[in-house]
Amino acid sequence: MRTREFLGKIEHDRIIKAIREAESKTSGEIRVLIQRGKLKSDPLIAAQRKFHRLGMHKTRERNAVLIFVAPRAHKIAVVGDEAIHKKCGDEFWQGVVEKMRTHFQNEKFSDALVEAVKGIGNVLARHFPQSVKDTNELPDDLIEQ
Repeated sequence: MRTREFLGKIEHDRIIKAIREAESKTSGEIRVLIQRGKLKSDPLIAAQRKFHRLGMHKTRERNAVLIFVAPRAHKIAVVGDEAIHKKCGDEFWQGVVEKMRTHFQNEKFSDALVEAVKGIGNVLARHFPQSVKDTNELPDDLIEQ
């Protein structure tokens, strides 16, 4: 699917609202990136590169998460920084990807992203509850690159 077509089918405001609601319960940060054009490498490697280019590894508690979607290549990856990764590991991230894939196969793209954000937000809230000192360290918008 072409990226433009994919972007036309997702509910941006609904996804951003889900990010804000999830982050209201945690010191963690969640971002969603939609890859434009062709994917030239493994989606996990591409997601890890984007994670670092976006400075997501610079959060105070090292608990940021990136949901990476490459619609043209039909690929999804989820990357968590070191502190949250230690708490939940590869199995959790793969579970998020598998649930998203099921929704994507039915072209329920917004449902997939919202459910993923909520699930990640719940895990972040459990391990990194919001504190008085918490600030929103990263923008809550959808990234298109």
